[in-house]
Amino acid sequence: MAEEQQTSKWYALRVLSGKEDKVVQLLERERKSSEWGRFILQIFVPKIKVYQQRKGKKVQKEKAYIPGYIFIEVSQLTNELIQGIRSIPGVVSFLTDAAKKPVPLSEEEIERLIGKTQEELSGEEKFYMNKKVVIKEGPFQDFKGVIEEVMEDKKKLRVVIPIFNRNTPVEVSFHQVEKVNE
Repeated sequence: MAEEQQTSKWYALRVLSGKEDKVVQLLERERKSSEWGRFILQIFVPKIKVYQQRKGKKVQKEKAYIPGYIFIEVSQLTNELIQGIRSIPGVVSFLTDAAKKPVPLSEEEIERLIGKTQEELSGEEKFYMNKKVVIKEGPFQDFKGVIEEVMEDKKKLRVVIPIFNRNTPVEVSFHQVEKVNE
């Protein structure tokens, strides 16, 4: 078994966006009912927690971190297995090279992906001072500002936003803001 783990490789599968969970169910069913179980070691859908405001209440749900992709760990990728996986409803294709052969992900890529997802799932998104954010809920919704202070213990930020042409610091929870890509 340890030898299988060392020779196994991770592959990215493109799937219909929004159908990631359904494809995983179908792959798991096939894996349990056929010899695929010998080859497919893990199926991984990167997800993150998101918070939304619904009817005045904060609701938490999970969504795909990389919509349209799932990742599978395979001990041996045969042509028969490739064709079988491609025939699953919702599967578009493997991530391939120029010769249309599935390309395995590097260990660094999959570790970074799994690590990032675990960080997101634990709710430990990292915020840094002087970074731009947009407030996505609460009385200052849609205001853009700059992080002045990060209060990790309270899971809060002090964000400076412009109100009436004056920079005003406001305190918001981590889940109330979203990072702005610069």
